[in-house]
Amino acid sequence: MLSAWIFILHPRNERMNMNRTLLLAQILITLMMAASMSGIMSLIALGPTAEWLHAWPRQFIIAWPIAFVFTLFVSRFAFRIAARVTRRWA
Repeated sequence: MLSAWIFILHPRNERMNMNRTLLLAQILITLMMAASMSGIMSLIALGPTAEWLHAWPRQFIIAWPIAFVFTLFVSRFAFRIAARVTRRWA
């Protein structure tokens, strides 16, 4: 529902810019989360060893595309839930 209001309130160029911003934000957020989570989880599993340093990049390369595609589907629901929650707090 939030995205519908964005499209009504902003002219076409601003909407296109906003879409680019949201896409770039999703790319950066998933990149950072995949890097940190794959690093932390593999560190917990393997310990601070050379094996961990060797395994982490591979785990990240696997995790990032999965996280990005997942957010493309889940972000819409997350925005809806966040909007409902914030309306209740207001």
